[in-house]
Amino acid sequence: MTTEKLPLSDITVLELGHIVAGPFCTLTLADLGAEVIKIENPNGGDAVRDSSPTGNSSFNYVNRDKKSLTLNLKADRGHAVFIDLVKQADVIVENFGPGTTDRLNIGYTDLKEHNEQLIYCSIKGFNPGPYEDYPALDPVAEAMSGLMSMTGNPGQPPVRAGTSIADMAASLYGVISILGALLQRDTTASGQHITVPLFESTVALMGYWLAYTQAYDDIPDSLGAGHPNWSPYDVFQTQDEEWVFVGPSSERQWKWLCTEFDLPFDDDDRFATIEARRQNDDELVTLLQAEFQQFDREELVSRLRDVNVPVAPVQNLQEVVDDPHLNMTDALTEINTVEGNEKAIQVPRFPAQSTGFQQGKNRDPPQLGENTIAILTKFGYSAETIEQLASDQII
Repeated sequence: MTTEKLPLSDITVLELGHIVAGPFCTLTLADLGAEVIKIENPNGGDAVRDSSPTGNSSFNYVNRDKKSLTLNLKADRGHAVFIDLVKQADVIVENFGPGTTDRLNIGYTDLKEHNEQLIYCSIKGFNPGPYEDYPALDPVAEAMSGLMSMTGNPGQPPVRAGTSIADMAASLYGVISILGALLQRDTTASGQHITVPLFESTVALMGYWLAYTQAYDDIPDSLGAGHPNWSPYDVFQTQDEEWVFVGPSSERQWKWLCTEFDLPFDDDDRFATIEARRQNDDELVTLLQAEFQQFDREELVSRLRDVNVPVAPVQNLQEVVDDPHLNMTDALTEINTVEGNEKAIQVPRFPAQSTGFQQGKNRDPPQLGENTIAILTKFGYSAETIEQLASDQII
């Protein structure tokens, strides 16, 4: 039976996050029903607030469904207010630079004295070890994990992924760890400190390539859009100068492709088996490119889908927003931006579906400090005290 109550609806999360890694973690917790209170510096808030079109867009996406409270953590009174919040919170997520929380006296050791059941998640560049004090960003993890070396086309410089994949990988491992800690807390009544690293999280995504390199003494080159386990498995340009991915991954699918386009490969030893096709991949891709160039994108995709061959148009981002499947399955939600664009925008919702719960209406990302008074009131502060905190520039 589906219920309107989401799984984490009784959980309060304090976010000390900025840019992507911390906020994407808490966004996912908010999608599962947690009340997420984003604590920001009164002087500007999150580093990407009002920073640039891409920075603003990042902020708008990863901070929907949250509340914003401004608080000067460097001031003694601000620190005291934060401790009051900690006493009633379940989870803290932070992705400050190394040593920052210790300098502010808000590290796990400091806070567990006030709340023994607190689950404290730190998203960092690296786990404790030789690299732990190095500065880290998403591309640092992509570069060091091997991901960047395999992204792009052979013979060309390495490139980063088209999204902040290392940040988001660490975020999702953070969510998984927090959910496990909440479950464990039900048994032990104790909190814990979780550290989730960008580097090691991205290395985990590269696991099967690490296994390959060691087992077969081969360091793979950049892959482009292909994969050495299958052939053909690549992108092809169509008559209307669009791109289409085509990737039959079984002998049946290969035969269906050949039959659909009446390709004369039945008696060609170069392409008779998957192993032969892998060895002659460059030649096969050239021949298929000449064939597929005769069709526009829509026709090529339609014909291959009709015979159950894996195929996909390479969509630009506007085409993704307009994708009929995403719109019919309610995969996108409409929000207003914090910078006040004239029109609302569509952003992704929580992608999983469940028979036990369903998503409600999503909320816009908060203006800086938008919920400060309401939050402090809920946590027991009087109107007079809140007014004094504002006067003293604590909030």
